[in-house]
Parts: sequence; C-alpha cells; structure tokens
Amino acid sequence: MTERKPVLSVRNLTKIYPKTPPFIAVDRISFDLAPGEILGLLGANGAGKTTTIQMLISTLTYSSGEVFYFGKEFIKHRSEVLKKIVFASTYVSLPWNLTIEQNLKIFARLYGLSKSDIFTRIDPLLSRFGILDKKKELVSNLSAGQITRLVLVKAFLMQPKILLLDEPTASLDPDVAHDVCQYLLEQRDKQGISILFTSHKMDEVAEICDRVLFMQKGKIIADDLPETLARSVSSCKIQLLVGDGMKRTIAIAEKMKLQYQTEVRTIEIKLDEMKIASLLAALAKAGVEYTNVKIIQPTLEDYFLKMVEKK
Repeated sequence: MTERKPVLSVRNLTKIYPKTPPFIAVDRISFDLAPGEILGLLGANGAGKTTTIQMLISTLTYSSGEVFYFGKEFIKHRSEVLKKIVFASTYVSLPWNLTIEQNLKIFARLYGLSKSDIFTRIDPLLSRFGILDKKKELVSNLSAGQITRLVLVKAFLMQPKILLLDEPTASLDPDVAHDVCQYLLEQRDKQGISILFTSHKMDEVAEICDRVLFMQKGKIIADDLPETLARSVSSCKIQLLVGDGMKRTIAIAEKMKLQYQTEVRTIEIKLDEMKIASLLAALAKAGVEYTNVKIIQPTLEDYFLKMVEKK
C-alpha cells in the first residue's frame, strides 16, 4: 500500500525572541500531520503551543526552520495555502457590532466563496451548532458558548483541508462539547479533513485524537498514541468502600507514603501498580473491612499532570 504524504510537515521550527538573554519560545520542533489525522498538541501554559500555531498560520514569523503544506513551502506559497487551511480559536474576537450572518458572509467573501456556496452552507451549519435562531443577533449579544459555536461554524464554512483548532470547546457545556467532538470525527471520516487540536480537556483529547504531541519549554518531548502515553504513568489509583477501619486505612497509606483522598466512607489511594498487593495485605493484617474494590488505570490527564510537575 502506498504511504500517504503528510499534508503538513514541520522541520526544526524555532522562534527566538531577542531579549537579554534571548528567549526560545519554540525550540527546533519537527512533526507531520497526515491526511485525515486528528493530532493533539498538548502542554502547560507557556509550553509553546500558541506560538507554534501562530507560526503555522503566518501571524508570527519563525526564526528558523521550514513549514510545508501539501508538499509546498509555506513561505513561497502562502496565499495558495491559506485558502485551504482555517484557524479557529475560542480566544479570537469577532466584530461585535455585526450580526452572526454579517460576520459569516464577510469572512466567506474574503475566502472567495461564491454567493451560492455562502447561501447553501450557512444555515445548515448554524442549525448543526444550535444557533440558527441567533442568525440576526449581534455578536455582542451572544453568550461565550454561542460565540464559540459561531467560531466553529466560521471554520467549517470554508470546508478546509486542514483545521487548526485552539481550545475549541473551552466555553461549552459538557453535552455541547461532546457534540462538537463528534462533529469533528464526522468531518474527518466524511471529508478527510486533517485537524491540529489543542485542549486542556484530556478526556476530549483521548477520545478524538489519533496521536498526541506534548510540548514542554518549547520542545516536543513526547509523540505517541494517547493510550500509550497514559500507560507510561506507572501509578494508578485504588478505590475502596471502607465498612470498618477508615482511620487504620489512612494510617497505613501514610506509613507507605501514599497520596489519598477520602469522602465519607470511600478512600482513593494513589500508588504504583506493583504496590497494590502490599497495600491489600497490610489492610487485611490490620483487620480493615472493605468492599467495592476498584482499580483505576492512569489516564492521559494523569500523564499531563505528571509532565507538568516535572517542568
């Protein structure tokens, strides 16, 4: 089978701010985005995610390195490339004195969409994201969640080949955020769209991303499947419903220098998987009575927290 060429290739991308001493915001990062791939870009605030995306859409010049879209060097083919990619962020303001419809029509014309395309695309997208009834409303009258949905409508209106999404569900209720994630998966499957996706919601990233990049201090320190990164965390959690002996259980956890949380009769203890047997043996020896033993395997959020603690 022929290997598909990446739609985006980044090679040794670097951004240095000329301070004293110089500040390296992005440090020689390299990665590819495949056709139809959803790639997560993770990291704590200040890791270099936003700077990277700004360089990928040319709102920020890079100090060195190369960016290729569809096999073409971005610097040399900027206008052509920008017609096929769209950036959408919860944190980018829209003209507040225009209505939803006016915002979308102006943006669509700037991208060169025909009147017929504009007419046939706007209403179905507004309906899909639940804001069709707000079409004539000024953006200034919208809630944060409605503005986020408008940003997504604006992004998909262009039917891009590549979508760069910065925290697209940050202001959305959990049910709406889940629906947005399902829509991203639908578009990937139906249209073959490639997505670079940043988020602080690790459950979301684990659900929709095919692969994850983790940035720290301007460098990519991990590039792997979400489940593989989660499994790299050796610690897990064991949850017990204690019938008799909560004080003894806490004492044992403290003696073993384990982190724990309690709520009424439930205790959740964080420990290395290899220590589970020792803990249960100690509880039995102390005569602790418990039921509902639940072992919680590490998640992508556990990996995220572990890496952030190291920075």
